Amino acid sequence: MAKVELKQPIVEEIANNIKDAQCVVLVNYSGLTVEQDTILRKELRESGVQYKVYKNTLMNRAFAGTACESLCKHLEGTNALAISATDATAPARILAKYAKQFPALELIAGVVEGNYNDQAGIQALSQIPSREELLGKLLGSIQSPITNLARVLNQVAEAGGAEAAIAAKSAEA
Repeated sequence: MAKVELKQPIVEEIANNIKDAQCVVLVNYSGLTVEQDTILRKELRESGVQYKVYKNTLMNRAFAGTACESLCKHLEGTNALAISATDATAPARILAKYAKQFPALELIAGVVEGNYNDQAGIQALSQIPSREELLGKLLGSIQSPITNLARVLNQVAEAGGAEAAIAAKSAEA
């Protein structure tokens, strides 16, 4: 069997993974220890992010003709791909968190929802909270006026109700 026939399934695997991905982030992992890499991979896996090391030439072939083609110019050195099919911010968030802890890990670039982002763009994306956090904040802001109304009504009821408030106003006048 020729070498090309052995490499073709890997190229197809990469192409299939990036085809419907919400986010693809390219990182340089050179200098990470095995322990650090294991910690990083565990959290990525728990978040549903696929993290894998491929040869640059194979990634270059898989990226050709896709939205990730702009990443080809960064394919030098020891690179890995973090791919998420569901969450557009998870790979950037997790990788940026670990890049602060492990200076050897370097975010290079990425493609988010079909748009190319350089290192600064990926760093900015990593600052966006997760979908669950955003939904929680939205729910909190929706509930806030109702909660405040309930507190005011409770205080009025504890003070003796509306009759006591009317009596107090008439006593002042």
